[in-house]
Amino acid sequence: MLVLCEMRSANMVNSFIKYISFEKRYSKHTVISYQNDLGQFQSFIYHKFQADQLAHATQLMIRSWVLSLMDDSISARTVNRKIASLRSFYKFLLKREVITKDPTSKIRSLKTSKELPSFADETEFSVFLDHVNFPDSFEGRRDQLILEMLYGTGIRLAELLGLKVSDINESQSTIKVLGKRNKERIIPISTSLYNLTKSYVQEKNHVYSHDHNSYLIVSKDGGQAYPMLIYRTVKKYLNNVSSLDKKSPHALRHTFATHLLNKGADLNAVKDLLGHSSLAATQVYTHNSLEKLKSIFDQAHPKA
Repeated sequence: MLVLCEMRSANMVNSFIKYISFEKRYSKHTVISYQNDLGQFQSFIYHKFQADQLAHATQLMIRSWVLSLMDDSISARTVNRKIASLRSFYKFLLKREVITKDPTSKIRSLKTSKELPSFADETEFSVFLDHVNFPDSFEGRRDQLILEMLYGTGIRLAELLGLKVSDINESQSTIKVLGKRNKERIIPISTSLYNLTKSYVQEKNHVYSHDHNSYLIVSKDGGQAYPMLIYRTVKKYLNNVSSLDKKSPHALRHTFATHLLNKGADLNAVKDLLGHSSLAATQVYTHNSLEKLKSIFDQAHPKA
């Protein structure tokens, strides 16, 4: 009987995973996170409440799980993501009429402190890019392209990994990016970034002429690059940028957005470049721009 119940829960989870993967078009990373969250919750309610199906979970069980996560010092942000996983799952079951009441309906998210994005000082970062020493090798030029592409376009890590040589438009100096939920957007690139990309692609085709890999960024063996390669590369070089708290690919995305806004870029234009679905996600960068404006005001206004 227990095996049958576990199979039923597994079938429900599998159906949900297919739904968020193919209908909702969630990113691979998000899908894996949701799947892990559901697995952890199922294990919790089985061992604590002997509940053998996710469909039998109650509000009390969910509250108990949230409290156990807090007792384990899991961050409020992570706990909220796990709550969001359960909300999506039970709304799915409700829609499919597997359950008649949503056990997450009265579950509230935890309060979190608003974290401002980590970004590099404009002057320091400009000097860094002009003077960083990349090895005189294919890997060195690839590393340079990784940093320049992340900072020059503001694309996400997953978007960089998915970027193909065919996504580069020579006549228009743009790249085509496949973002979250398979939404495409076009991003202009500078002449210097285009020239760097062009010379890199030519060398890539020479070095890996036997390998017809269509991806732009490749690993040492010529295959598609992987997340840890990008993380290691970024951290290796950004260790020399003291104004950057977090040495990560996403920090370069934050730096891209902040520097654009500091130079007077339109908020809607930055939103489109970043691939945000609403202005709310982009507006977090305006805080940094306002701080700079206040600094200029304090220095320049006679009555400041």
